[in-house]
Amino acid sequence: MIRVENLHVRYETERGSVHAVHGVELEIRAGQFYTLLGPSGCGKTTTLRCLAGLETPNEGQIAIGGEVVFSSTDGIFVPPWRRDIGMVFQSYAIWPHMTVFENTAFPLREMRPRLGRAEIRERVGKALALVQLSGLEDRPAPFLSGGQQQRLALARALVKEPKVLLLDEPLSNLDAKLREETRIELRELVDRLGITTVYVTHDQIEALTMSDVVAVMDRGRIVQTAAPADIYQRPDNRFVASFIGQTNFIRATVAATRREGEELGTAHTASGPMRCVLPDHVQPGDEVVVAVRPEDIRPCAPDDTTENTLEGEVTAIVYLGEALECQVSLGEDRVRLRLHPTAAVQRGQAIRVTIDGRACRALAE
Repeated sequence: MIRVENLHVRYETERGSVHAVHGVELEIRAGQFYTLLGPSGCGKTTTLRCLAGLETPNEGQIAIGGEVVFSSTDGIFVPPWRRDIGMVFQSYAIWPHMTVFENTAFPLREMRPRLGRAEIRERVGKALALVQLSGLEDRPAPFLSGGQQQRLALARALVKEPKVLLLDEPLSNLDAKLREETRIELRELVDRLGITTVYVTHDQIEALTMSDVVAVMDRGRIVQTAAPADIYQRPDNRFVASFIGQTNFIRATVAATRREGEELGTAHTASGPMRCVLPDHVQPGDEVVVAVRPEDIRPCAPDDTTENTLEGEVTAIVYLGEALECQVSLGEDRVRLRLHPTAAVQRGQAIRVTIDGRACRALAE
């Protein structure tokens, strides 16, 4: 459905050239919910605007639905209004002087050939019903709540029945509870329509809960593309591991690589040996960091001989309501783990923890 090849975008500033998008490659299948995830300034919105035709790349090629809409080598640039897309902006870009009906109908009134009034009314009604705004057609747009404005922007993007839906951080202006509810509604709507969706966000929870595929971006490049579970459980590098959720990093030295047919190798930490998943290219003596999620660390008895048992000291306790988040000193390293809120634990006490080796992923520095 969408293919992007070797996309480059450069800007000239007072401080020189900025390479905002650096060789991005995308392959998005029809009906897929594909998320570009990364911190501010990583190039994700610029990439989305290139898909929409709102930015002109310096190099590369973009094809949507089998049609090349941009090619630097062939001199092709299809303007936004001729691309079969709908877009929701971060600010929603709702017309404040128009009603809900007129905002939704605006893209249809600009279509050529022109549509009749009856068809416009029918298609607007269908779009508003999809986003649960039926009955509000005559309400002025400024009189809508934040959540309703977000849904109005979505209706306006869907009213032309595009092949591709582009969403630029559409939930960032909502409060936490409404954002959570809207995530579910939006994903269910996209599933019902079967529309190919490209979603831009810096919110890891949105990416993990809504996406079929997540592409993590850093400094203009895509550093990992995978399903949400793989991004979370099997990060390729330290940036991905640290950006997605909470992660502990334990410094280590590779002691023994994995044998043929084995999943785990061994690394030495300041608190003792640790069995972990090692990258293919590391050798004994290489410095690595072992990434471990807080939920994969659990306390154990002093006489526990389970693999990957480490001894430390509780240095801080934070009450979170549903859990106690404890910081534990393991030699020079600090790790966080979560316990039941009724757990009997005190600051300064000795603690022994164990970690499943399959949940420990060594990453090259």
